[in-house]
Amino acid sequence: MYTQFFGLSQEPFSIAPDPRALYMSESHREALAHLLYGIRGGGGFVVLTGEIGAGKTTICRCLLEQIPPHCKVAYIFNPRLSVLELLVTVCDEFGVRVEHPGRAVPSVKDCIDPLNRYLLDSHGRGEQNILIIDEAQSLSADVLEQLRLLTNLETNQRKLLQIILIGQPELRVLLASPGLEQLAQRVIARFHLGALSAAESWAYVGHRMAVAAGAGAVMPFDEAGVARIHRLARGIPRRINLLCDRALLGAFAEGKARVTRTIIDKAAREIQMFDQGRLPRLFVASAVLAGLALAALIAIFQWLPASLEDPAVLASLTAPLPEGFTASAVSQAPLTLTAPPAGDEPAVAWQQLAELWKLPELKGEPCAAAALAAGLQCYRGTGGLTEIRQLGRPAVLTLQDQPGRKSYVVLSALNAEQAFVHTGGKGVAIGWLALAQVWRGEFVTWWRVPPGYRSGAADGGVPPAWLAAQLAQLTRQDAAAQAGSASSVQDTLRRFQRIQGLTPDGVPGPRTLMQINRLVGVDEPRLPERAQ
Repeated sequence: MYTQFFGLSQEPFSIAPDPRALYMSESHREALAHLLYGIRGGGGFVVLTGEIGAGKTTICRCLLEQIPPHCKVAYIFNPRLSVLELLVTVCDEFGVRVEHPGRAVPSVKDCIDPLNRYLLDSHGRGEQNILIIDEAQSLSADVLEQLRLLTNLETNQRKLLQIILIGQPELRVLLASPGLEQLAQRVIARFHLGALSAAESWAYVGHRMAVAAGAGAVMPFDEAGVARIHRLARGIPRRINLLCDRALLGAFAEGKARVTRTIIDKAAREIQMFDQGRLPRLFVASAVLAGLALAALIAIFQWLPASLEDPAVLASLTAPLPEGFTASAVSQAPLTLTAPPAGDEPAVAWQQLAELWKLPELKGEPCAAAALAAGLQCYRGTGGLTEIRQLGRPAVLTLQDQPGRKSYVVLSALNAEQAFVHTGGKGVAIGWLALAQVWRGEFVTWWRVPPGYRSGAADGGVPPAWLAAQLAQLTRQDAAAQAGSASSVQDTLRRFQRIQGLTPDGVPGPRTLMQINRLVGVDEPRLPERAQ
């Protein structure tokens, strides 16, 4: 309903577990890595737990996109089953025929015997079988014990059935019970997916908006608004989706291009998402006092806490948005998850980056050589694709395989589906989830320094007149008036940083200067959505 109003190609905050919209926080990358490790680990159990709405099922869908061709998967998403019902379901998922002559209902043995034969035959063909059970906290102790018995079938090298249990935190308690100690000893990998941090919530909202961006898209949320959303949603992605979706609908209904604090609080009330840090404990009263409790709850809506920062102040600046928010319509094609790239030696990757900057052959250490040849500085980051998308420039990525060996590729293009990297003298398109298997967010890029720049200075090392002129160009304010007041320039810079999703410290550091360069059109390579 509101997509056209905000220039979006699709609804950005759907609660459907779409792998393409998955924001890979450090915890999400580690959770996916645990599942991938478990599949290669030789059988047994892998356990993934997390809060409701934390993204467990979406990560599982991402895992399914990366399952190798020789792996066969049985997926059970409704585990409220008896032992027999579970075994019949597993057999059905693997295509195993259960024969039970003379009986209307098969026995447990009728299921286990053909399943064992299937697993042995499958192993002989070089295949691997994986059983994934979602909502596993609903499994009974008897069913879990039967699952353990299924993993008893093994060869000298590996177990023949890999079982992945995905569930809410109660699953951790269930597996810690004394009666399931034998099963717990067979867990080869486990991970608990927690809530997003405040910084990750900001990046998450920006990522979802970028994935849904169409021509003319705008970023309707500011930093203070997302901080409020993070607090109300407690950092849980699904709750963030629900609140952001309702807030966008509310802004559309009021004809406002910015989502204000008032709109967010109203949306929270409509979906009954209350501020846990502010509401008193109303529901300790007995049923006799239920009417009074309801009246008190209604009264509380009148004194929800004041804004973290005045939205009117944050809205006083207007500047172009990062490329991730203004990209052309995102393709609806499915993710392409190819194998991770091998990577090159550091000198080869740096020279490929130099070619994108149209620099001559580098001699000596790359950062020093580039600074000497073209007035560039190196910037080293660890924020992953979200930070690179915001900076909007090619970068050298540091890859690391399982034994810990490092290699390097140059990221030359990036969209919501794929990253395009240079390695081995050619361009490679790689699904960003596959890239996450060998990349932990470490990258290096260059940026062009302003005239008179003093590297390492506490005040940012930027001439005040130059900074005032750039901010005036972006905000359509009078440069001469700003230059006459250092506090005015710093206040304007802080507001600019907030709008751009940067730390509003009032210091023109490298990330802030890179954003200014990109927005005012300084001659630097850009990071397009498609390989050139």
